Amino acid sequence: MLSYSVYSNKKSDKWVTFIHGAGGSSSIWFRQIRAFKKEFNVLLVDLRGHGNSQNRNNPTPSKDYTFKDISNDILEVLHHLKIEKSHFVGISLGTILIRDLAERNPEMVESMIMGGAILKLNTRSKFLMGFGNVFKSVVPYIFLYKLFAFIIMPKKNHKESRLLFVNEAKKLYQKEFLRWYKLTAELKPLLKLFRLKNLDIPTLYVMGEQDHLFLPPIRKIIADHKSAQLHVITNCGHVVNVEQPVEFNEKVLAFLKSI
Repeated sequence: MLSYSVYSNKKSDKWVTFIHGAGGSSSIWFRQIRAFKKEFNVLLVDLRGHGNSQNRNNPTPSKDYTFKDISNDILEVLHHLKIEKSHFVGISLGTILIRDLAERNPEMVESMIMGGAILKLNTRSKFLMGFGNVFKSVVPYIFLYKLFAFIIMPKKNHKESRLLFVNEAKKLYQKEFLRWYKLTAELKPLLKLFRLKNLDIPTLYVMGEQDHLFLPPIRKIIADHKSAQLHVITNCGHVVNVEQPVEFNEKVLAFLKSI
């Protein structure tokens, strides 16, 4: 089972589950815990191979990972804790896992908060994925990760987010990075499904104004998803919860309380 942390709130029976992105860990939510545990029960998980889950046994050591495998890991923790329904907050690739989980288990998802959400790969991000595929087996993974982090978060005010994710990624092993990287082969059909299909689940996209790779597609798609809202944070890049935690927390908590 994945490593997880729980912050209980005896005054509430509502849960918020936080899902980090690839290369990160539950530590990226350190600026959310205090604000959210005042209102909800909070669950943080470390995805397989990340954070404190790094030394846990891999349940599928002989085969490549799938998004279904990863989201089933999250479900296992929820079932273990007897959580029947939760709000979910994700960042970057974590938003894909939340949407995949909701696609197959909508009854367990009370709402979806999608920070730095990925719904479509533009030409630049497709080139980035292709470049990684060519060189992933011949150069140290941390070199690729630093390159990706800089392209996704290039500005001076993105530096803290960049360093946070790179430092967390250093804890991965090369083989683990490759297993996760192979997930990119699933992205195109999966993201197409997500764009075409609107789930009847309250959804808030929280995007940085400077998230040049992933914000434009969200702006276009949001009009067709009736249950979704978009909030754009100015002077902010991809990792919205780290760069602008006060605005992120206030907007998300207001949204959750409105449901």
